[in-house]
Amino acid sequence: MSGPGAEKGTAEGGTTGHAGGVSGPPDRTGTSESGAPNREGGPEEPGRATAGAPDRTTGPTGRAPDTAPGVGRTADTSPGVGRTADTAPGATGTDHDPAGAGADGAAATEGGASGRPDGAQTAGSDPARAAEDAVAAAAPDTDSGTGAPPPTDEVVERRLHPVTPLRRAWAPVAVLVGWAVHDPDQAQRQLTRLTTTHLLIGLAVLIPAAALYGFLTWWFTHYAVTDTELRIRTGLLFRRTAHIRLERIQAIDVTQPLLARVAGVAKLKLDVVGTGKKDELAFLGADEARALRAELLARAAGFAPETAHEVGEAPARQLLRVPPGVLAVALLLTGATWGTLLAAAVVPTLLWLATHNLWTVLATALPLVGAAGANSAGRFVGEYDWTVAESPDGLRIDHGLLDRAHETVPPGRVQTVRIVEPLLWRRRRWVRVELDVAGSSNSVLLPVAPREIAESVVARVLPGVTVPTGPELSRPPRRAARCRPLWWRGHGLAVTDAVFAARYGLLRRSLALVPHAKVQSVRLIQGPWRRALRLADVGVDTGANKTVTARLRDAEEAARLLRSQAERSRTGRRDAPPDRWMA
Repeated sequence: MSGPGAEKGTAEGGTTGHAGGVSGPPDRTGTSESGAPNREGGPEEPGRATAGAPDRTTGPTGRAPDTAPGVGRTADTSPGVGRTADTAPGATGTDHDPAGAGADGAAATEGGASGRPDGAQTAGSDPARAAEDAVAAAAPDTDSGTGAPPPTDEVVERRLHPVTPLRRAWAPVAVLVGWAVHDPDQAQRQLTRLTTTHLLIGLAVLIPAAALYGFLTWWFTHYAVTDTELRIRTGLLFRRTAHIRLERIQAIDVTQPLLARVAGVAKLKLDVVGTGKKDELAFLGADEARALRAELLARAAGFAPETAHEVGEAPARQLLRVPPGVLAVALLLTGATWGTLLAAAVVPTLLWLATHNLWTVLATALPLVGAAGANSAGRFVGEYDWTVAESPDGLRIDHGLLDRAHETVPPGRVQTVRIVEPLLWRRRRWVRVELDVAGSSNSVLLPVAPREIAESVVARVLPGVTVPTGPELSRPPRRAARCRPLWWRGHGLAVTDAVFAARYGLLRRSLALVPHAKVQSVRLIQGPWRRALRLADVGVDTGANKTVTARLRDAEEAARLLRSQAERSRTGRRDAPPDRWMA
């Protein structure tokens, strides 16, 4: 303990103050600005209060060993060096002083050794000390209670593009539309009661409210990029901050809806491992979105933060481009489109003959026509100008007539590849390639392509994999026809050194390829009827929460396959390369 009544430099029942150095309490090698006692040279001066902490340098007497009597401050004798305690990194003359302001206050009230009322030494007698005190007073204070200087690198938060409020201003209008759709009778009654004056007043209130909502949601949305993560802070009433670690990002897509293309902005969508939906930044300037995407990919690939923004987007080499004419013919030869159109023509006609109710016919016909349009015109617009390119960060896909999308299939994250072959495409040897990607919603690799080209692209996604052909797929035994007449011929199985391949479907064949390293579990399924027929199904579960099943296999074959596939999966995971960007 120390206080104003202390007569010596030592505390009551203790020793002198702290020793200097980077670690531990600082050593007072000179007199501090507040008049703290000298710890390293000379005897203790009366009238100074000190802290009761042990001195790690001077021992119980508070005096440095082998120091000649009468020496004032040893630190002042070194050229260009002030006080040792003041120059210790991250500490000042008053750091870690248990007495706190009490010791300094005691020195100030009692005047210290100099006899001045302010407790400081006479500056005129020591010009070097006066200059030192001036430098110390002008230096920034780094004492924040922890002894560590404040961080110099600050996270810079940025806002979205100024056109973003126009997108979000529709929320109040959508609420009114939803209420009107939910209770159309009440909405109609309220509209009939409104006069022109009421409508004008409502618009005068609704438009500014929508504009204010859009502005506030934009104003309270920020994003920042740090060395290890992307932070997205949103919310007007309920705040939400997303910390997206860069090594967890699986894909970054840049999309531009039609109006966004006109305004010159783009939307950034991020596929992150372990999330059900994509985080997005909507909207950014088109150039800013591409630059941010390239920076995030570079940081995820291991580039230093100070050089990541200079790396730019990795170069890409185009592999193929689907001509619009080929896409249109392929959609016309799709059986689902013709089946939906046929249902849209037949079902409403039968309903009209049975009920003669126009509303019933319209309620049935409109969804069928919409589904037919989505299967044909909608797919044509979305898959227009489909381009696949190869880059170090994965396969890049660009597509879209009205809404342009720039997607990435990351390397090593593809869990399943499906080669789909509709009935009417077989004469032209066209196929469609679909994907299951862990942590991503990208599901199409090629909308239509010749089989040879499609297999070469699949080899880029799954290196070292050869797509099994028809003769290499073993069919189920003939007794499987008792379970699935005629359709049993569409099933097949092939297990190679690289993949587990299962085919199913008769009119629309689909061949699923699962690398052994991506198999998470193997199961054998056998119901009572199939148990009587000595048949079983073998299913493999992937990291994309999907299951690929080899159906109607012989029971003994299925049991052997269960054991062998489990061993192949263990070996494949052990020898597989790490799933990293730009691997």
